[in-house]
Amino acid sequence: MSTEKTACILCSRNCGLEVEISGGKFVKIKGDERHPISKGYICQKAARLEFYQNHDDRLRFPLRRQSDGTFTKISWEAALSEIAEKLKNVRAEFGGNGFAFVGGGGQGNHWGGIYSRQLLSAMNSRFIYTALAQEKTGDIWVNGRLFGNQLCHTTEDIEHTDYVLFIGTNPYQAHGIVNARNTLKEIQKDENRTMVVIDPRVTETAKMADVHLQLKPGTDAFLISAMLSIIVRENLHDKEFLAEQCTGFEVLEKELLAIDAEDYAKRADVEFELVRKVARDFASAENACVRVDLGTQHTLHTTLNGYLEKLLYLTTGNFGKKGGNNLHTSLIPLVSDTDERKKGIRTAKHKMFPIGGLYPPNILPDEIRHSGEDRVRAVWVDSSNPVLTFADTNAYISAFEKLDLLVVVDVAMTETARMADYVLPAASQFEKLEASGFNLEFPENFFHLRHAVFEPLEESLPEPEIYTRLLEKMNLIPKSFSLLRIAASVSRVAYLASMQILFKRKPKLKKYASSIMYRTLGKTLPKNAESAAPLLGLTTAYAARYGKQVKAAGYEGNLGNALFEQIIANKSGVIISKHEFAEVWSLVKNKGGRIHVEIPEMLEALRELRDEKLSNDDFPFILMAGERRTYNANQIYRNPEWRKIDPKGTMRIHPQDAAELGIENGAEVVCESAVGKIKVFAEIDASVRLKMVTLPNGYGLRYKNGEPNGPELNLLTPGDNCEPMTKTPFHKHVPVRIKKV
Repeated sequence: MSTEKTACILCSRNCGLEVEISGGKFVKIKGDERHPISKGYICQKAARLEFYQNHDDRLRFPLRRQSDGTFTKISWEAALSEIAEKLKNVRAEFGGNGFAFVGGGGQGNHWGGIYSRQLLSAMNSRFIYTALAQEKTGDIWVNGRLFGNQLCHTTEDIEHTDYVLFIGTNPYQAHGIVNARNTLKEIQKDENRTMVVIDPRVTETAKMADVHLQLKPGTDAFLISAMLSIIVRENLHDKEFLAEQCTGFEVLEKELLAIDAEDYAKRADVEFELVRKVARDFASAENACVRVDLGTQHTLHTTLNGYLEKLLYLTTGNFGKKGGNNLHTSLIPLVSDTDERKKGIRTAKHKMFPIGGLYPPNILPDEIRHSGEDRVRAVWVDSSNPVLTFADTNAYISAFEKLDLLVVVDVAMTETARMADYVLPAASQFEKLEASGFNLEFPENFFHLRHAVFEPLEESLPEPEIYTRLLEKMNLIPKSFSLLRIAASVSRVAYLASMQILFKRKPKLKKYASSIMYRTLGKTLPKNAESAAPLLGLTTAYAARYGKQVKAAGYEGNLGNALFEQIIANKSGVIISKHEFAEVWSLVKNKGGRIHVEIPEMLEALRELRDEKLSNDDFPFILMAGERRTYNANQIYRNPEWRKIDPKGTMRIHPQDAAELGIENGAEVVCESAVGKIKVFAEIDASVRLKMVTLPNGYGLRYKNGEPNGPELNLLTPGDNCEPMTKTPFHKHVPVRIKKV
């Protein structure tokens, strides 16, 4: 028995854990009280991580598909040699257009993403499709226009706010904020603080709120526009802030004044007087902030919603202050900054441009199946299960069957892995070095590099080793860098200087810096910490940019190296920088440091709302797919026995709708969309609106290749049910019909 420090992998918070382990198993899991952010907090899902670590779908050795569809064991040497040759052939014959990468750094598997991205460079490809690009690209695009760079990202200071507005999010279940349930309880108990929830369902968070605006699904843009119109019309906006810190408000103001707020509230099916009260109180609060999530980002008007929710705190001056919304720094940027006007970056079929360097997953089947010579021929999937988790499962199945090569790197034998030509077993998140990928805090920023607590299962390998071996097989990096290894043994400064000399002499090697550092600097690091080597480059760059803030966190001397050493040494994670709220403005990347609130594309979208009419008689219900519940999580929990309740993933339906359809509680029903239908079990629940149903995410897995355990949601989600600009799927607004079996 031993006690180790690690972190949860089930959501973006990555709460610190203290675990007791024995015989390759978790014996006890509790919160790590020394963790600087979570401070001992965990939810019930983290306590069942043994179901992730040990189950019958774990991969143990490389597999190669046979002609009859079965798999046979293969050595790493043979697998990587064969894959390397096939990849080189694809690159030689079809160029970068023939290759696409899916996932990488997902499902809690963040640190491996630093290594997996090198494969795109190796294949001369830019096409990377991730879950982030079917969730957040509308938000990323708006950030780029407002703040001058798509790496700019806002966070919310909920812990210190007087007035919080939760729109399309249920942090009691979905978390996403610091120690969610404790934070919500603190706000609820404080009579001087106000919590407002905007959501079509009476969620757990809505039950705790002072005000719940239970709007009609898909009408977020109408409701937020109405609030903004009220704020401007009643002169509640912060004129001084807008004049000094923003540009373009005069144009925006005209559009907001043209809105009929009472009509828009009616379209959202919310009482106008209540909407006006929330708008007035939000604008009048000493400080206020807004928190959104997939409820606004996976529904109609995805990008416009992102623009409007940001206008709420910008027009009221609740930005760059305690208790408001703020930008933040990042040690590992999650995205890059891309410009859709650049040539040569669009996909072959849809002519889609990247946002934040990412492409939307629901167009990938078409990019594979289209008839042109520039179609995608080979796909590499890492820490992702697109057949199950991306829109339109059947489209993915038919597209993947057309590929010349499909390789999957994963911890488990997923639904996608069962279609692959090669399946490469990755070590689990607790069998290798890992990191918190979403360090989004402000004013203090945090980073947690967590060490392995188990040995890799049988022949599985951590991703850094897999990708480094592959690059060597492709003859893209040599197997030995003797001068770098000598420099690494001398000092960090000498090592970095030697790296600069190497890249100056051989610039093509710079694309593979992570694997080169892993093979050289990694040899000087503690056991099982070798893959942390690229962190030195990140901490050096971070300290050079934010030296004052790093010093404020207590670091001295060579700041980049000091930060590097502390991150590796402290198994509970460390605060890497401390900022002042006024320093938010240094993170705005527009020339002059002002926020550009006039975005022509968004103002046009705002005007188009006036004439919008929604109706679908063939599919009278709206399905909100992917509801967060007590016992569902991301799909890395494959064994359904982890669930204490709701084993079937029931469909919630309003009592009146159930009565009209003759559906009893627990009855089996058919839920049908334009592209497919599934059988589910009804749960009569007054928390949902009329003509609205919900189904949870994280179900539908075929554990041990058996029958699906619960609803396979993406048999219902059409790939073309998406926003035209970003191609973000409307998972929270799927037209369906319900029939009793």
